[in-house]
Amino acid sequence: MIETVSVPLEGREYEVRIGEGLLERAGAEIAPLLKRSRVAIVSDETVAAAHLATLQAALKSEGIESVAMTLPAGEGTKSWPYFSQTVEWLLEAKVERRDVVIALGGGVIGDLVGFAAAVLRRGVRFVQIPTSLLAQVDSSVGGKTGINTAQGKNLVGSFHQPARVLADIGVLGTLTPRDFRAGMGEVVKYGMLGDAGFFDWLEQNAAAVIGGDVAARQYAVKRSVEMKAEIVLRDETEQGDRALLNLGHTFCHAFEKATGYGDRLLHGEGVAIGCALAFELSSRLGLCPQEDPSRVRALLKDAGMRCDLKDIPGDLPDAEHLLDLMGQDKKVIDGQLRFILARRIGEAFVTSDVPRETVRALLAEQLAGR
Repeated sequence: MIETVSVPLEGREYEVRIGEGLLERAGAEIAPLLKRSRVAIVSDETVAAAHLATLQAALKSEGIESVAMTLPAGEGTKSWPYFSQTVEWLLEAKVERRDVVIALGGGVIGDLVGFAAAVLRRGVRFVQIPTSLLAQVDSSVGGKTGINTAQGKNLVGSFHQPARVLADIGVLGTLTPRDFRAGMGEVVKYGMLGDAGFFDWLEQNAAAVIGGDVAARQYAVKRSVEMKAEIVLRDETEQGDRALLNLGHTFCHAFEKATGYGDRLLHGEGVAIGCALAFELSSRLGLCPQEDPSRVRALLKDAGMRCDLKDIPGDLPDAEHLLDLMGQDKKVIDGQLRFILARRIGEAFVTSDVPRETVRALLAEQLAGR
């Protein structure tokens, strides 16, 4: 069964299509968007090896020609050199303003290709075909595009909404267990920030989602997308409510920077650890019930996910240095670092009123336990 979540932004409306078999019918899904029967596809080497031939065959069956480029897999690709390479290739491929570019891959490819589409000829349309759980539930929806720099994560980018998102539940079966569990960090985040009932459901069904139950996976993806779409509609460019989607990310981005945006720590793993820390910080500040951090950690642990700094291999900077890395986060306003904290599971809020020493003490305690 294919389900649809609409994102009705005025003048930039699009649909997120969710279900098994969407990759095989991608030609039929994309054809109505085209002014001419030709698309450009950008993927990474790992995803292309698994799915590019299927996508191109689906396009060809509808009479759609395609050209494709593959980039190295990994967070390091989301950088200036590969962004420039992508833009140059799209220009050489003679992609016109009315054409469609397809991002086939996880969050790295979606963010990079979306940013390239945003600046190419001052904006061309693009379609997201997210192949990771993290990308299906989070990064492919909402129009955030961008790259990392030496100064921090996602500091250069643009808001550029996709023309359509095709989230094929079936391709999730090709993910490694680690990659799938990393994506669960973003799924669990939605329950923590705005839907206690969804969190309750995950406590009962996370094992089924991870174990491959198709119906459970489809519900988890659909509910996550619904929640993100609702927030994006209220605040497309992150002036207010959209910042709630960054629950756990203030910590996460610092940890990713400290570990070099590599395989030591995947983004979703950093989000899971960051969410656990955000609830612990909320509890220490007297904002949420003391049992909530325990429930969060229990769900993460039961799902085989990371939830402590000791779960990150290798050396880490000291607490003061990690705090300095947080200072490069996009959520800093007038020099004040903003945190997304919680009053309870399902009720997050944004605040700058967080004593630096409390955060430093929490990080120092976590580092001492490594």
